[in-house]
Amino acid sequence: MKLKPHNKHKSNSFLIIESLQMKKTNIAVPAALLSMICVQGGASIAKRLFPTVGAIGTSALRIGLAAILLTLINRPNFSKFTKQQWLYCAIYGIGIAAMNLIFYMAIQRIPLGLGVTIEFVGPLFLALVLSRKWLDLLWALLACTGILLIVPWQSGDVDPIGLLLAFTAGIFWAVYIVMGGKVAKVLPGKDAVTTGMLFAFLFIIPFALWDGAILNSNGSVFLLGLGVAIFSSALPFSLDFIALKRLPAKTFSILTSLQPAFAALSGLIFLQEKLSFLQWVSIACVVLASMGTTIFSQGKTE
Repeated sequence: MKLKPHNKHKSNSFLIIESLQMKKTNIAVPAALLSMICVQGGASIAKRLFPTVGAIGTSALRIGLAAILLTLINRPNFSKFTKQQWLYCAIYGIGIAAMNLIFYMAIQRIPLGLGVTIEFVGPLFLALVLSRKWLDLLWALLACTGILLIVPWQSGDVDPIGLLLAFTAGIFWAVYIVMGGKVAKVLPGKDAVTTGMLFAFLFIIPFALWDGAILNSNGSVFLLGLGVAIFSSALPFSLDFIALKRLPAKTFSILTSLQPAFAALSGLIFLQEKLSFLQWVSIACVVLASMGTTIFSQGKTE
């Protein structure tokens, strides 16, 4: 009886494919983390614009300037878009606009770290809905515990409208995650991000004109708005697409639980917004949940 020779070529091919898959995962996680750093740094800059152009005007500047920058850099070929691609980009863009507009209105009333933590209810709910294993549920519940701890339930100093706005922004954050994953499957990332930002600008500009505060813009406001556009929109949304294309929506959702930690640190460093010891403990719970889901999701496919 002859033994079949071992096929080294197939074995080597398998190792190469496995190595490429590992590299994709290794790129995705740093991209998601860098995106969060950019977003929270940009949010700290944005809060400095609120006294001049307000939350709505700041959001319009951020999205409008980001849309212009991305269009000039990426130059998508709109004539080749299908109806499905246009539809997905439109919904994705509305999600971006609503998420940012409502979130800025929230952090105008409450601290940045608190606003981001309440907003995280959206991705957390998405993670719970998409959960298929009890361990996934455990990480999501741990993150939920952190969110419950960070809210000063017995204090009357927190604006309830701000909390409600942050929660609403979280709903659109979940829409952004879901639609980002769908658009990434039908369009190249740079085209999808650019088109989504253009739709977001078209959606938000009527609100900005109605508010009128954006008319108070000047040269310094424009430069700060450009910084917010780059750090809060152009860079993070592009980085998110890299992550969303390589990670399951569930994994990306809980991974973004690091947002409260980055927001709290950014608020502390740039805005002098201090948190209590209990609130820092709650952030640690959220970070632990993020680390847990990242580690135990490796090698898992969906």
